Amino acid sequence: MSTMQGKVCLITGGTNGIGKITAQELARMGMTVVIVGRNAEKTAQVIQEIRAATGSQNVESLLADLSSQQDIRRLASDFKSTYTRLDILLNNAGGVFAERQLSVDGIEMTFAVNHLAYFLLTNLLLDRLKASAPSRIINVSSNAHTRASIDFDNLQGEKAYSFGAYGNSKLANILFTIELARRLEGTDVTVNALHPGFVNTGFGKNNGGLMFKLMGVLVPLIARSPEKGAATSIYLASSPDAASVSGKYFVDSKVAAAAPQATDMTVATKLWDVSAAMVKL
Repeated sequence: MSTMQGKVCLITGGTNGIGKITAQELARMGMTVVIVGRNAEKTAQVIQEIRAATGSQNVESLLADLSSQQDIRRLASDFKSTYTRLDILLNNAGGVFAERQLSVDGIEMTFAVNHLAYFLLTNLLLDRLKASAPSRIINVSSNAHTRASIDFDNLQGEKAYSFGAYGNSKLANILFTIELARRLEGTDVTVNALHPGFVNTGFGKNNGGLMFKLMGVLVPLIARSPEKGAATSIYLASSPDAASVSGKYFVDSKVAAAAPQATDMTVATKLWDVSAAMVKL
C-alpha cells in the first residue's frame, strides 16, 4: 500500500457510483485523489465524506462540465497549474441520453460526454502523464460495446438516433484505448479499458420515460453494488500486476476478449483522426 503514497490520481465522475468508491479506496491507500464534479455543492460534500471515511486529507476536487470542450480545456489547465505530477488518469464519467441532445459545442451528448471527453482530457494531460511515468490511464467502458458499431456516416446519430448510441460510445472507448496504447509504446505510460459490470449507481436517472422508470425499479434487484463495480478500476489503478499491461480490456480484474469490432485498428485510427478534428487538436 505504501507504494501509493505521493501518487496523484485524477478521476472524472468521482462524485457518485463507482467513481466515488474508487476515489475513496485509492485515498485510503495514500494517494492524492482529485475528483472532477459538475456541481460545486455536491462535489464539496463528497470530498468531506471521503475524507471522513478514509482519514485522508489528500482528497481534492476540480469542477468541469465534461460535455463542454472549453470546460475540459480549463480543467486540464487548472490541474496542471495545481499538481506537478499525474500518476493515474481515470476516465470514469459517462451519461446515457434517451433522446438526442446537443452539447454546447453542437455535438451529440452521448458521443461528447462518453468518448470525446475521454479523448480530449487524456490528450491534454499526456505530457504530464509521460513526465510522471510509470503512469496509467484507465478508461471505463462497458460490455454494451459488443452490440455496437462505429458508423462514420451516423457518428452522432444525425440520421438515426437510438439507445444504441450508448453502446457505440463505449465501443469508441475501447478503440481509443487500443490506438492510444499503440501511440504510447515505449513511454512507460499504460492505458487499459474495463467493463465494471451492471452496477446499481443511479445511472440514467436524468431521463424520463417508462423504460427508465422500470429500470429504476429493477436495477437495484439485479445489479451489483458500486463497491463490486469499482473493483476493476481500483485494481487497474493500484495493482503491481497491472503496471506493465497496456491496450487491454478488463472484466472482473482480468484481461478479457473485447468484441472483434473493438480491435479493428483501421477503425481505431480513423476514429482517432475524426475525434482529433472534432476537438480541434
